[in-house]
Amino acid sequence: MLSVVTDDGSTQSGSLIDEIVGEGARRMLAAALEAEVNQYIDELAAERDEEGRRLVVRNGRHQPRTVTTAAGPIEVRAPRVNDKRVDETTGERKRFSSKILAPWCRKSPKVSEVLPLLYLHGLSSGDFVAALEQFLGGAAGLSPATVTRLTKQWGEDHAAFQARDLSDRDFVYVWSDGVRPKVRLGQAHSCVLVLLGVRVDGTKELIALAEGLRESTESWADLLRDCRRRGMRDPELVVGDGAMGLWRALAEVFPTARHQRCWVHKDRNITNALPKSAQPGATKAMQEIYNAEDRAHAEKAIEAFAKTYGAKWPKAVAKIADDRDELLAFYDFPAEHWIHLRTTNPIESTFSTVKLRTKVTRGAGSPAAALAMVFKLVESAQARWRAITGAHLVALVRAGARFENGILVERPEAAAA
Repeated sequence: MLSVVTDDGSTQSGSLIDEIVGEGARRMLAAALEAEVNQYIDELAAERDEEGRRLVVRNGRHQPRTVTTAAGPIEVRAPRVNDKRVDETTGERKRFSSKILAPWCRKSPKVSEVLPLLYLHGLSSGDFVAALEQFLGGAAGLSPATVTRLTKQWGEDHAAFQARDLSDRDFVYVWSDGVRPKVRLGQAHSCVLVLLGVRVDGTKELIALAEGLRESTESWADLLRDCRRRGMRDPELVVGDGAMGLWRALAEVFPTARHQRCWVHKDRNITNALPKSAQPGATKAMQEIYNAEDRAHAEKAIEAFAKTYGAKWPKAVAKIADDRDELLAFYDFPAEHWIHLRTTNPIESTFSTVKLRTKVTRGAGSPAAALAMVFKLVESAQARWRAITGAHLVALVRAGARFENGILVERPEAAAA
C-alpha cells in the first residue's frame, strides 16, 4: 500500500515515484511467481495417488523475505507447493524450485553489477551503504561488514579466474590492451593488462586480466607465459597497440601467432604527430587504407598517404610505412571478420560500458580490491557480448583454411593434402 503524499510530492518514506515503481515491481514479481506455480501444478494435475488425490497441490505461502532489486528492496511471500511425488532413483521427495526466485536469492543480478561499480567510484564501505540507500531506497541488509565480505569474495573470484585451466578452450583471435581505469593500482604507471579472445565457435571470452606495465615486455611475457602454462594454444592472430611491450613477448611465448596493429591506436599516434590543421585530412586518408576493398587498394592508399604527408611530416608517414605488414594482416582472414580484427574496440567498448574511465575519488580501496572490481565489472559485461560476424568461419581459420583479401581460396582438407 502506498503512503500518504505531501504537498511536495514526497511521502514519509521518500519519493512517491520510487514507491510507485517499487509497488509495481512487487506486484509484477508476485504475479509472475503465482503464474509459475500455477503452471507447475497444472502440468502435473494427472499425477495422483491410489485414492485419486493430486500429488502436487498448493500449500499456502512461505515466510516473507526481502529481495534487493534495481527497483529497491521488495518484500516477497512466494507461493508454496506440496509435492508428494517420490524420485524413483533416489527415493527422495521431489521439490518445486522456482526459476524466477531461487530459495537462496536475496538480490537480483542487476544489483550484483551495481555493487562493484559503486565501489570503484571510490566509496568507502560506510559511504557505500549510504549510496545504496539512495540508489535502491534501502540498504536491505548490505552493512559495511557485508560489503567487506563481498569485496573479499570478488578478490577470490578473480584469483580463481586467473588460475583456471585453459586447455579446454581454443582462442583463435585475441585482442590485447593495457587499460588505465584510474583506480589505485600497486605501482606507479601500472595499468590493467587485458586479453580477450574469440573461441572456435565465434563467441568472445575474457582470457586474462592482471596488473602490469603497458610498455613492459616482461609484464606481458609474465601474463602470456601464465596463459600458456594453463593450456592456452597459440592464437592465429593477436590485435593490439604497436606501442606496447606485447609484441616481443608474443614472439617468445606464442611465436606462431600473427600480429595486427590496432588502427584506432595508430590513428591517434599519427594525428598526435601532425598539426591540427592536417589532422582531419589524415584521418580520412587512413580510413581509405583500412576500409579498402582489398590489400592492393590498401597499398595504393598508403602510397597516396605518403605522397601527401611525407615531405612535411615524414615521422607520421613512417608510423604507417614501418608497420605496413602488421597493419594489413587482417586481409588474410575472412572479410566478415575484418570489422573485428582492425581494432581493439572490443576491449575499449567494454571498459567504456562499465565506466572505468571515469575519474574516481580517493579511498577506492586497496589495489587488489580495485583490480577485483574491474574484473567483476568486465565479468558482468561479458554476459552481454555477442559472437563475431561470420562465426562459422572461425573454425575454418583454425583448421588452416587460406583466405586472400577476405575470400576463401583453399579449404583445410586441400591444405592438408
